[in-house]
Amino acid sequence: MKAAVIRGHGGPEVVRVEGLPEPQPGRGEVVVAVRAGALNHLDIWVRKGGRTELEFPHVIGSDAAGVVAAVGEGAEGVEVGQEVVVVAGFGCGACEFCARGEVSLCAEFGIIGLSRPGVFAERAVVPAGNVAPKPAGLDFGQAACLGVAYGTAWRMLFTRAALRPGETVLIHGIGGGVALAALQFVKAAGARAIVTSSSDEKLEKARHLGADGAINYHSTPDVAAAAREMTDGRGADVAFDSVGAATWPADFAAVHKGGRIVLCGVTTGAEAQVNLQALYWNQLTVLGSTFASKDDFLGMLRTVEAAGMEPVIDSTVPLEELADAHRRMETGEQFGNIVVTIA
Repeated sequence: MKAAVIRGHGGPEVVRVEGLPEPQPGRGEVVVAVRAGALNHLDIWVRKGGRTELEFPHVIGSDAAGVVAAVGEGAEGVEVGQEVVVVAGFGCGACEFCARGEVSLCAEFGIIGLSRPGVFAERAVVPAGNVAPKPAGLDFGQAACLGVAYGTAWRMLFTRAALRPGETVLIHGIGGGVALAALQFVKAAGARAIVTSSSDEKLEKARHLGADGAINYHSTPDVAAAAREMTDGRGADVAFDSVGAATWPADFAAVHKGGRIVLCGVTTGAEAQVNLQALYWNQLTVLGSTFASKDDFLGMLRTVEAAGMEPVIDSTVPLEELADAHRRMETGEQFGNIVVTIA
């Protein structure tokens, strides 16, 4: 079978499509005939290295949708022929957190494509608990986008930040998968969204998707002041941050007293200063968030179906052009998800 692999860390040029042996499911595992995948910043970090030791050649890719082709012994609740979406996160399966479905809290939490071989291949082996039914209204390319980005955004907004209708959310860096998923969920929940970008073109596209306010942080350096002006001086209820160090000060200044800041990523750096006086005096809540629990993921799928939501797709490329897709995402050119067709 063909698969996208790396045999060492480096730039996009290390991504190769090679022939590998057909995988066989172990106990509690299933084989998914992958129809499409979706690229994440996680794939870029895996390619660059430095986060975990990999065994080469390593199949990359965390998000995929396809059809169950084989079921291993002891794999329950999954049938051959079922159309599924891959759920990327997994835990030890035995601890208190895994028992509650909160795999991202497990001490042995891992992600398909990072902690075990990925899914950018014609066939991929994953634990049976790591597939969920594909929403009937979406094609395989659309469904592949729902994994990391949509699961992460759903948990951030509803499980961690407890978003309520009528509230206002400041979303940094519109154009990426997580930020766009957040915009769609915020609007589906009856809340308001203010988005930021350095691109007027991306901001205009976000307005067409329902954004209530848009801030170009190059032409408007004080993002927090602009967000407060758009809320009549009140400030946002929630700052939704997948950027990290560069946007951290604006988060604290943009939310009102009692507001919430929820963070899932650090694309601009992991080290940031915190004004502790602002934190306690304004009674702010700072929330970290990683991926999604199984309940989060199923809730996300139900929301997508009920709202008739379709992931925003930037482009679709064949597996053989995956290296070029890495380059496009790494330079921040995309608006939406990059879909990879595999079969």
